Amino acid sequence: MEPKKHEMPSQAPEVRAHNFNEVALGYSMETAVAEAERCLNCKNQPCVDACPVNISIPEFIGHIKEQDFEGAYKVITRTSSLPAVCGRVCPQETQCESKCTMGIKFEPVGIGRLERFVADWHNENVKADPELPEKNGHKVAVVGSGPSGLTCAGDLAKKGYDVTVYEALHKAGGVLVYGIPEFRLPKTIVAKEVDTLNKLGVTVNTDVVIGKTLTIDELFDMGYEAVFIGSGAGLPNFMHIPGESLKGVYSANEFLTRSNLMKAYLDDPTTPVKKGGNVAVVGGGNVAMDAARTALRLGADNVYIVYRRSMEELPARKEEVEHAEEEGIQFKLLNNPVEIIGYDNPEDKKDPRNGDVTAIRCIRMELGEPDAKGRRRPVPVEGSEFDIPVDTVVIAIGTSPNPLIKNTTKGLEVNEKGGIIVNEYGLTSREGVYAGGDAVTGAATVISAMGAGKTAAAAIDGYLSAK
Repeated sequence: MEPKKHEMPSQAPEVRAHNFNEVALGYSMETAVAEAERCLNCKNQPCVDACPVNISIPEFIGHIKEQDFEGAYKVITRTSSLPAVCGRVCPQETQCESKCTMGIKFEPVGIGRLERFVADWHNENVKADPELPEKNGHKVAVVGSGPSGLTCAGDLAKKGYDVTVYEALHKAGGVLVYGIPEFRLPKTIVAKEVDTLNKLGVTVNTDVVIGKTLTIDELFDMGYEAVFIGSGAGLPNFMHIPGESLKGVYSANEFLTRSNLMKAYLDDPTTPVKKGGNVAVVGGGNVAMDAARTALRLGADNVYIVYRRSMEELPARKEEVEHAEEEGIQFKLLNNPVEIIGYDNPEDKKDPRNGDVTAIRCIRMELGEPDAKGRRRPVPVEGSEFDIPVDTVVIAIGTSPNPLIKNTTKGLEVNEKGGIIVNEYGLTSREGVYAGGDAVTGAATVISAMGAGKTAAAAIDGYLSAK
């Protein structure tokens, strides 16, 4: 029995730092089978309980051992609508793999890597369309085509529901297309997953902003019997420090959307971003890593992660941090921005808001007592301010749900952070209206959003079946 999981082949750091091709290259068939052999096929299956969508993990790995890769795919897709996505971006190390029995003495089985292999094998080798379910006569609308919306739509379509997804942007996929860079999640993968749902009978209407183009009430007037809101958390948070309105300051949402969806990496893009020079990314989560690594690929000379805690408290996935370090991203830890410095536009020296960024001013921090989440609270060191010369600043400190749907839907209750309030089944304060994912929790993981979409789909099925 191999004590360590098989390494994931990847592009060399000095090569990948200058292109948008996928970093991880995937297991070969031989490596996948060898990694599957490490699975103990536990009777109590703790990995399944730790999976938000309850994939039967030992069962699909068992098929890999027998080189029955399509059988493995069928097991995964019994409960997951997005296997190629989850195999790439799901934080398995804190979920299924964290409960793997092999991990007690050795490294856990590479469950995510095996899921990716199976999905990629299917997409490359199986061309047959999925069987179209018989329609049951009920219509459901899904707001948002991110992971929660696509999961809810897929689960309902498999049960025979007539499902229409309404997406505000011009491409389906939500955060999967605008938020996660190509080098982590190729957009052809997302398009393939959406195409599979289309073949199950799901209709996707893009360029429809629910709350503006149509309201929730109007969807019911159109004949939909239930609505699932999976509109995500697209409203960026800022620090409210001086200089945030200077030219060259972006929210991570804007920066990544311009690059991922609007192709700012092209020589003559229609929606450009500042390229080159020095870039500071404020934050320590996965979005901060994505923004920093994207800035590097866009031609930055130096990219800094500015984070107010230490490496031990960094919330980003370990793999993403390691990749960033290998590519040359510089970590300015235990530092907190207090001001963004800029110079006035020569044409309007009276208004500093028209100026360009020249530096980010930080204060050094030290860790004090633990906060409510158990992380040691950062405390500023008096008189320790210093400047980092930069041309661009990206703020990646989280997002909140957009209030548009709340403001146009009577009786829809939200919490103090703008998240839609739901019960354990995803039901909101409005009959027939369900919600899940970041629209409820605020920014979270893809797999947790998928779990919420799955829960809501089961509840909608129960609700409409009883009518």
